[in-house]
Amino acid sequence: MGVGDPPGMAIAHSTASGMGGMRTAGDLVARMQMTRGMKIGESKEYVAGKLGVSVMDLVDPVLMTEIRQDLNLGLTTPLPNYAKGMEAKFNIADVLGIEINSVAKFKERTKHGG
Repeated sequence: MGVGDPPGMAIAHSTASGMGGMRTAGDLVARMQMTRGMKIGESKEYVAGKLGVSVMDLVDPVLMTEIRQDLNLGLTTPLPNYAKGMEAKFNIADVLGIEINSVAKFKERTKHGG
């Protein structure tokens, strides 16, 4: 699934929705599918490894809410003192060890004072 791949994007989005999106780890799994071209199983294993949980834990909304809070990865319902928006994306990029375009552009822009 590459950038500009409409069918691939739809598959990743439906997978993320099926896993609960931000309620669980669906958005993180989909991000790995889109950025690294991983298959669903490989994406789940990668994310689970980075989060220090089992693949089965990725769909547990209670556990994943706690993990998302601990790692500041953003929540479905934003809470005070937890990451939102770009801050959450910065944290996701760090935890997953990937580059996110908007994060890279933000860093580049702030590096040049713009």
